[in-house]
Amino acid sequence: MIARLSGVLEDKAKDEVVIDVGGVGYRIFCSAQTLSCLPALQEPVSVRIRTLVREDAIDLYGFAEQAEEAMFMLLTSVSHIGPKLALGILSGIAIDELCAALNRGDVARLTHLHGVGKKTAERLVLELKDKVAAMPATSMAMSLPSVGTAAPMVPTDVVSALVNLGYKENKARAAVLLAVDSLGEGAGLEALLKESLRHCRR
Repeated sequence: MIARLSGVLEDKAKDEVVIDVGGVGYRIFCSAQTLSCLPALQEPVSVRIRTLVREDAIDLYGFAEQAEEAMFMLLTSVSHIGPKLALGILSGIAIDELCAALNRGDVARLTHLHGVGKKTAERLVLELKDKVAAMPATSMAMSLPSVGTAAPMVPTDVVSALVNLGYKENKARAAVLLAVDSLGEGAGLEALLKESLRHCRR
């Protein structure tokens, strides 16, 4: 099962992207939040992936952050909430705000989201209120770099992206270490990818 894709951003549309990985283009459905985090076309990119298999298709859903992926899985666990509606919800509200609305049972706030009527909002509150009780703090921890947690994971993702672009692993690791040294451990994935590529091309 695909867990992550790293390659070059080939195309970007309203709710999907195409990532070229070694000459193969993968169509990935994304929320507006993830789309806003992605680099320009033809730039290196890496996204977390959830693969959903149906009778007539295998669909890939991509996420820039672990917190958004976790919320997507929670939303799609609710009866009558499919992946497209879940992405629509994530496109219309920040994760922490969504958690807060679910925690306080704010049906009115939820019905302002595209595709969410009163019955769907009530179902979301009923099935997810307890599950997201501690999620605001968790999602912040997942989304923000912190010493000893998120930051050390980024270089591994960048190394994988460089290897997928054709660079030898030892050269990729050396380039990433130089990039981290230049930008600091708290640098974002996109910045590290660009800086690492600069060192690879020397």
